[in-house]
Amino acid sequence: MNHLKNLLHPSILELVIIGVIVILIVFLVIRFLPRRLKQSYFVDKWRKLQVYCKEQRTWHKALIEADKLLARALKRKKFKGKSMGEKMVSAQHTFTDNDSVWYAHALYKKIVEKKRRKLKQSEIKDALVGYRQALRDLGALPKDETK
Repeated sequence: MNHLKNLLHPSILELVIIGVIVILIVFLVIRFLPRRLKQSYFVDKWRKLQVYCKEQRTWHKALIEADKLLARALKRKKFKGKSMGEKMVSAQHTFTDNDSVWYAHALYKKIVEKKRRKLKQSEIKDALVGYRQALRDLGALPKDETK
């Protein structure tokens, strides 16, 4: 009977081990779960980049800022990959219009690498629509945001 009592009462060492395991599990879950994005931050940044759309000579700045926003959202959502392209591949099932976000990023790369100097209005519009939709899909921008 005394032997049975010892089996039912955990020792302090066992409780400490269980506690440490629980703490590790909680830490790992928190560390690797994607974070919710603070929409107010992204809405504010999106509105600021729209100012660059007023003049053709600053369109490239809007494109650069939009790509930075997408990069930040992908990082905060913990999509895997070393480069932006790898993170976009990881997120491709999240995007409702995968082609448009890739188009936008490809245009961004051409601008940054100085392979393109001038942008057409239709190009910048299509690219920003692609970025905006990707940010909506990630939860960075509200779905009903019209601007």
